[in-house]
Amino acid sequence: MPGTRKLGRPTAHRNAMLRGMVTYLLENGTIETTLTRAKEVRSMAEKMITLGKKNTLASRRAALAYITKEDVVKKLFDQIAPKYASRNGGYTQIYKLGPRRGDAAEMAMIKLIDEAAE
Repeated sequence: MPGTRKLGRPTAHRNAMLRGMVTYLLENGTIETTLTRAKEVRSMAEKMITLGKKNTLASRRAALAYITKEDVVKKLFDQIAPKYASRNGGYTQIYKLGPRRGDAAEMAMIKLIDEAAE
């Protein structure tokens, strides 16, 4: 069930971290993080892209309430969401990268799927 991982943080800190990571993912297309964080980011990023596909004022306001940068919301609604208009979910991919050197945490890269390659 998505959204049940606590990630070793209090609720407010966890939500702020996920908002920042989703914003960064939508802005740059890829991020490198731990596997468990990547799975949580995937859940929220896919919800934001689904909001972008609706393209209503209410969905734009809901996205603005979660994503921390207005220009990223504009990019989401104008560029990212139209790419996935014919796709029902599965907008991201997670690649496992192996253990991190310092603490052996499982690392992963999460990226938006390139629709042109499909």
